[in-house]
Amino acid sequence: MAKDKVAVITGASRGIGRSIALALAEAGARIVAVDLDPVATDAIVAELKEKGTEAIAVIGNVTVTEDTEKMIDAAIAAFGRVDILVNNAGITRDGLLMRMKDEDWDAVMTVNLKGAFLCSRAAAKVMTKQRYGRIINIASVVGQMGNAGQANYCASKAGLIGLTKSNARELAKRNVTVNAVAPGFIATAMTDALPEKVRDELTAQIPLARLGSADDIANAVVFLALEKSAYITGQVIAVNGGMYM
Repeated sequence: MAKDKVAVITGASRGIGRSIALALAEAGARIVAVDLDPVATDAIVAELKEKGTEAIAVIGNVTVTEDTEKMIDAAIAAFGRVDILVNNAGITRDGLLMRMKDEDWDAVMTVNLKGAFLCSRAAAKVMTKQRYGRIINIASVVGQMGNAGQANYCASKAGLIGLTKSNARELAKRNVTVNAVAPGFIATAMTDALPEKVRDELTAQIPLARLGSADDIANAVVFLALEKSAYITGQVIAVNGGMYM
């Protein structure tokens, strides 16, 4: 159990981030929900509190150094420590290589990769002093295998895997583990809106013959956040139904 541990989760208001927040709360953690959308973030915090979890909302941009420091400061002010950081915030700006705009490349790299760097740096300052911490980065199967039309997204997620391994080596001596979870194709509101033929084509690529759920990802995150994973660091846990092995 993660009883009384303090978990900071970016992109916590919806989708995978929301499921991670609920799962860590169920495991006993206190939650710091970070997002840009104040209404949605307040909603997940209210839901957590209704379930008996101590939780606070922090409105912040992971690409802004001051905001990443603010979210860690808020966690310390509310709960006195930071035990778990989940770098989940991410965006897509898909397009074929020859048509991809500079600003679309920059936006995705900045949020997905620089954002995780800034948040990790801020959290590591606290975790290393505590001599305890769990940093969990949400990567992607396409960061491992590539995907046409997503050069920016794939590069950002591949970079996140490299960041994971480097930070794991740096922080291990302070009892801070750093791992990544790499989701495959996950059922979301976006995939629900796809034509049935497209969803069938996606499913055909997956040996388990189904899209994953946000809860599948959350379960892997909870495992990495618990004491049972204390000897695991610098690893990428693939949660993809077997589509990439």
